[in-house]
Amino acid sequence: MSDKVDSYGTCYSLNKVNEKNTIVFVHGVGLSKEIWDPQINFLKDYNTLTYDLLGHGKTPLKKSKVDFEDFSKQLLKLIKELNLDKIHLVGFSLGALIARHFASEHSDKLNSLIIHGSIYKRTEEQKRVVKNRFEVAKMNKPASKKAALRRWLSDEFTEKNPEIYKKIYSILEKNNRLDFLKCYEVFVNYVDDDNMLKKIDVNTLITTGENDVGSTPEMSKNLSKMIPKSKFIEIKKGKHLCSIECADDVNMTFKKFIDQHND
Repeated sequence: MSDKVDSYGTCYSLNKVNEKNTIVFVHGVGLSKEIWDPQINFLKDYNTLTYDLLGHGKTPLKKSKVDFEDFSKQLLKLIKELNLDKIHLVGFSLGALIARHFASEHSDKLNSLIIHGSIYKRTEEQKRVVKNRFEVAKMNKPASKKAALRRWLSDEFTEKNPEIYKKIYSILEKNNRLDFLKCYEVFVNYVDDDNMLKKIDVNTLITTGENDVGSTPEMSKNLSKMIPKSKFIEIKKGKHLCSIECADDVNMTFKKFIDQHND
């Protein structure tokens, strides 16, 4: 699929195969739409849309500060321009927070919602750890990127799949540093809003990796208690990027849920 750019500057890839509703994927901080390749390849018989968030990949960020309203508007503008009346929305990490925000305001535009690898109610210690990572990231040293990948993928997977590791590292390396930090800061300082979560009125699947240290299964279980029509599934043996490392399991889990909620 070739890249296209909408009238607002968002770089996207759309695979349209029929008239059914499109699955829209939202990536995490520091990454790009290519992170969803295992899902797009698996769901090649479905309509799928991936795009680069503001300040990521090939989408510029033209503001000195960014917030979740900006990310939500970006998605809304994109689906409106592509005439997508209703979508299945899948968000990962920062993208999961964007998907939550979007769903709280636009549940009428969703067939289903998948929240993958999401934080929820960090402890004080977890907040401290994330803020420390942010300070290290400001230095823009390779150690920060390598540490991220160690959290996201198992050592065993990395050893067996050096090309995948290089691809993800390359995405991190290509980030515009200042834009990345603006977006990362929003993620680092995120404060959960339970009233917002209770407004989500769509069938919701919440997933995370069994071994995800930043977006833990406990967080997802507690998040599921706050979103009315939601259920939680743990991805066995997965870390943060289990959509890549445990792609078969994640793909089947996503597909089954989406099939249940297709019009």
